[in-house]
Amino acid sequence: MDGTQRTQEGIGASVIRKEDARHLHGRGQFVGDIALPGMLDAAIVRSPAAHARLRGMRRPAGSLIFTAGDLALPDIMAPHLPPAARQAAMPVLAKDRVRYVGEPVAVALAPTRARAEDLAETVELDLDPLPVAMSVEQAAAEGAAVLHDGWPGNQIHEFRFCSGQDGALPGHLAQAPIKVEGVYRMARQSMNPMEGKGCLAYWDDRQDQLILHTSTQIPHLIRDGVSDVLGLPRSQLRVIAPDVGGGFGYKSILQAEEVLVCWLARRLRRPVRWLEDRREHLIAAANTREQLYRVTAYADRDGRLLGVDADIAIDAGAYSVYPFTNLLDAGMAAGAIPGPYDIPWYRSRSRALATNKPPVAPYRGVARPGACFAIEQALDAVARQAGRPAWEVRLANLIPAQAMPYTTLNGRVYDSGDYPEALRRAVEAIRPRARQAAESMAAREHAASHRIGVGVACFVELTGHGMRAAHDWKLPVRPAPEPATVRLNADGTLEVRLGLQSHGQGMETTMAQVAHEILGLPLDAVRVLHGDTGLSAFSTGTYASRGMVMGGGAVAGACRELARRLQRLGAVLLDCDAEDVAVAHGRIQGPSASLTLAQVARTWHEDCGAFGNPAEPASLEVTHGYELPGEGAFSYGAHAAVVDVDLETGYVRVVDYLVVEDCGVAVNPMIVDGQVMGGVVQGIGSALYEESLYDAAGQPQASTLVDYLLPSAGDVPFVHVDHLHHPSPFTEFGMKGVGEGGAIPSASVVCSAVNDALDGEGACLSELPLSPARVLRALAGARRPAARHEEAA
Repeated sequence: MDGTQRTQEGIGASVIRKEDARHLHGRGQFVGDIALPGMLDAAIVRSPAAHARLRGMRRPAGSLIFTAGDLALPDIMAPHLPPAARQAAMPVLAKDRVRYVGEPVAVALAPTRARAEDLAETVELDLDPLPVAMSVEQAAAEGAAVLHDGWPGNQIHEFRFCSGQDGALPGHLAQAPIKVEGVYRMARQSMNPMEGKGCLAYWDDRQDQLILHTSTQIPHLIRDGVSDVLGLPRSQLRVIAPDVGGGFGYKSILQAEEVLVCWLARRLRRPVRWLEDRREHLIAAANTREQLYRVTAYADRDGRLLGVDADIAIDAGAYSVYPFTNLLDAGMAAGAIPGPYDIPWYRSRSRALATNKPPVAPYRGVARPGACFAIEQALDAVARQAGRPAWEVRLANLIPAQAMPYTTLNGRVYDSGDYPEALRRAVEAIRPRARQAAESMAAREHAASHRIGVGVACFVELTGHGMRAAHDWKLPVRPAPEPATVRLNADGTLEVRLGLQSHGQGMETTMAQVAHEILGLPLDAVRVLHGDTGLSAFSTGTYASRGMVMGGGAVAGACRELARRLQRLGAVLLDCDAEDVAVAHGRIQGPSASLTLAQVARTWHEDCGAFGNPAEPASLEVTHGYELPGEGAFSYGAHAAVVDVDLETGYVRVVDYLVVEDCGVAVNPMIVDGQVMGGVVQGIGSALYEESLYDAAGQPQASTLVDYLLPSAGDVPFVHVDHLHHPSPFTEFGMKGVGEGGAIPSASVVCSAVNDALDGEGACLSELPLSPARVLRALAGARRPAARHEEAA
């Protein structure tokens, strides 16, 4: 018996999240809610220059202000770099040089944050300005300002791939009936979780440990990174992630401030806390998304792809981040370009370049939104050349269902699914919505100045990758089997301990649903503990849509072993053979009688001798490590959008949005829908609003939420979500990850819809965000040639 059971609380049930009870009543505990006696708050002195020699620094004598010279710490080094890559190590505090506006230079301490900020303002910096490199074009140019001493230029590393043997363009592609060339650019963005970064450290003399509370997705890796920099044994550092108000990848890196508060708490033997404010986040925090794609697509007359050639440049900022390095986007982008399409030939070059901006960190989707944007816009261009609807061209190029499992040109194995069916469903659903929007617009007085457009896009994403994928693809983070510990207490409640950390995904609920599926205990009898290195086995954390696949698999394995132990114990109490006992619905059922799990647990804890001496099994606590038999599970789907473009103002409004997604078996469909919708909103932000701008001197131009625009509730339509269910053959229950899929194609879908709306005007955009100014420039550029033609006639 496998112990699985379908109930209203188990896998597939849309149960209300357990976490919501405390969060909706304001009882969550975030770093900002923790205050300890004698605590000092930190304010960071940050560089006002994008690139300069740090000649000196003046600070009031006797003040609690610390500089790099006081710390005498090594730089934060990125692990697992390719052999030819250059190490752009990040100092905890700047030493002799600053490389972006906002780089930490010193730290001031006081009993309150306000007084610490006043003290920080007394610091005077002696800076000698240096030339800047503010774009990938500037960074790669001859004679560019070089950020790091000893480097011949600013290129950190280059990834190359070609499905052909010699790397050359095959002769038949040069003669392809359709050849389209495009340049596609995504703007730099800030990640903006609701809760900014925060950390609090203190020394616990009783445990002889440094305790760090920090808002993070990767507690064990933060422990390892801080330990390495401080030279502190890992056993003497405990990292605890309390409630985390959103992460999106920003909280999957080691922050210099985390090292700082640990060093200060250890030095001063007082609690030290740092809380990031929104301006710090916007100007100084790790950024994302700034990517440039030059794509050439070759196709036959019907739009069937024959080959794709991609040249990619990633703005990686000034330093590498621990542990994911500054190469993750460049490597992921090159591998993600083919997406869900059957492409006979593919070649790519992808470069990461250092610039005078904050470091780039993984952000929801990690390069796949940019890669999806590039290939989807290229397919739109192919469709225009072929004279066919864009969705028909995509349908002709999608990997067919009968080809599953499908091995891509670069060796990835797509496990299951029906990619064409997802697109067909999206098209069938969006067509009537587009007609309704057009009819509604036609009835309005201002219809002449508005255009309705429809866009579609398809995507695929790797989820839940474990040891094999990390090793084979030489990823910067190499996970071990994902652990989970379950313990049945004397009162019949189940304790689940995870090294993963939830930062809004509802993991306390979904992991409890997995446990319920095996043991049948009600959800309120399952307690999920996570994000504490002192309570859990080593985990690399929560990222890359791996939490449910890997953590859920680990919980299932641990609960199954616990069920086997309970069968043996129950058989003793029921005086029957273990093979005649089943564990289900929170009970141990024998041939003629049954016991609750609580009854067995209480007997084991209070009268263990009843099971023999020594008792077998010897424990009701199980730790299980889960690893995928394959490299990962691939979720996929199709998105479609309807937009309204105002030709007079350039303003774009998303009128309707539809998602057809397949994450295999959904553990909690309500949470899946929430994840998808949240990702779509972030994609709409990328498409229309979000941009971290800098002037020529490297000064940030978006330092508040007045300048940096985020989509609001009024900017986003209701997102309709439809589901396909093709279980993965590689995972427990057939589940796949779903955390990033909503964000991957959404920016491209909006851009395709806008270009569809403007097709009659002769305008086409390929740079995000599609701000009103960019839309108006594209319209003006399209109209000027027509005007000149009329004058000549």
